Amino acid sequence: MSTSQETRSGAVAGMVQRHGALGVLVLLLVVGGLAFDTFLTAYNLGNLAVQASFLAVIALGMTMVIVSGGIDLSVGSVYALSGVLAAYSARWGPLAALLVPLAVAAAIGLVQGLLVGKAKLAPFIVTLGGLLFARGLLQFLTDEGGQTYLVPRESAFLQLGQGSVLGVGVPVLIVVLLYVIGGIVLQRTRFGMRLFAIGGGEDAANLMGLSVTSTKVGVYVLSATLAGLAGAMNAAQLGSGVTVIGVGLELNAIAAVVIGGTLLTGGMGSVSGTLAGVALLFVIQDLINQVGGFNSNLQAVVSGAVLITVVVLQTLLSRARR
Repeated sequence: MSTSQETRSGAVAGMVQRHGALGVLVLLLVVGGLAFDTFLTAYNLGNLAVQASFLAVIALGMTMVIVSGGIDLSVGSVYALSGVLAAYSARWGPLAALLVPLAVAAAIGLVQGLLVGKAKLAPFIVTLGGLLFARGLLQFLTDEGGQTYLVPRESAFLQLGQGSVLGVGVPVLIVVLLYVIGGIVLQRTRFGMRLFAIGGGEDAANLMGLSVTSTKVGVYVLSATLAGLAGAMNAAQLGSGVTVIGVGLELNAIAAVVIGGTLLTGGMGSVSGTLAGVALLFVIQDLINQVGGFNSNLQAVVSGAVLITVVVLQTLLSRARR
């Protein structure tokens, strides 16, 4: 194969790797629209978008972490803990309901970031510890799930999860805003460039004089804070702090990020791809529900099969680009 052919094939492989999830998403939307009359209705798509918004917020932070070559297993537990804290704090007003969970989540992220960035501990072990800590604190605050905190019915905080603007749910608008900001941060700022550099090779980033430690601390704080925000949004939508949510949510976030074209090894990724990955997961689930007659566990089977297929394709496409 000539050099020009190799260059073209590498470019095609890169494009498929970056935008493959979006292409599959569009295909499924067309197929679903043709197969089911209720699938492409504004009502159904609006509900899907609101349901997906909580995972989308968490997956945004996970994208940043994975691009840097790390992983964050604590986000599901931080999400659940933040929902309880938001509902509990709502008695002191909407500002407290938002700031308390964000502060606690950021503190958890700060400790994890210091352990990963400064103490050089493995992200998998550190965030697994964070998962257990947040879930344990949740159980303590709720008397092992026996106490459910309710958001006062008159609280303006409920608008964060239940409100809408021009027919678009507030959670969806928050996701749009966050992803616009996230895309700018990742692609147009020094912080984003450092994430790519660290994910591509931490030793090389150190030799270049980049502030690796502070960047790692910052990205784990960001990830945990976004998980905290998602938890607060969920509490606002449900009107209470539910203790049993968030189990395995970190795996869904990782799946969405990887399906969206971000390499698990770090150094490559985009927030737009992650958003397409989140949407793809929920569209698949909705199509299964539209068909009906299937066990709910089939959704996990299909999602797992999609993830395995994507990882295999990513590996092959990465080789093709070399």
